[in-house]
Amino acid sequence: MREAKVSRKTNETDIEIKINLDGSGNTDINTGIAFFDHMLNSFSKHGFFDLTIKALGDITVDDHHTVEDVGITLGSAIKKALGDKSGIERFADVRIPMDEALAAAAVDISGRSFLVFNASFTNPKIGGFNSQNTRHFFESLTNNAGINVHLEVTGENDHHKAEALFKAFGIALKRAVKITGTGVPSTKGML
Repeated sequence: MREAKVSRKTNETDIEIKINLDGSGNTDINTGIAFFDHMLNSFSKHGFFDLTIKALGDITVDDHHTVEDVGITLGSAIKKALGDKSGIERFADVRIPMDEALAAAAVDISGRSFLVFNASFTNPKIGGFNSQNTRHFFESLTNNAGINVHLEVTGENDHHKAEALFKAFGIALKRAVKITGTGVPSTKGML
């Protein structure tokens, strides 16, 4: 089982995350930010990851620190669960529609972090979630997972656009971490 449990405690947040990359989409997520919980559930359900997230943060200030630290901790958990990455598919991409919105995600489990994010939101908030933190979450996750991710979305409804991004990322990541071989998929011999 490719599982990991990672904790992060700062003066601003206290995060505990457990992920099973070979799960069935079971979730137990509570960040204190309802829309963010909905996005993380969408990521997990569509990626078929078992995911537990318990997050306490200074959300009375705003949601920034909690979203950032969940991204850091989830990225670290993904990296830990992947181990030496033997046998993984490594590359995957997908396009996901959600009503008028269309999201695309491409993932390379390369060991090198890089995010390309082409998305804009009309409103500053989606529920109690700062829409700017969508990009920040993915930056924090990719930097700590050591993966290369390209995300883009078009559409009109901010909820649909954000949700399509999280779903697309979950599906692309699931395909990229799938075991399809035996060795490490790199000419370098390591990722």
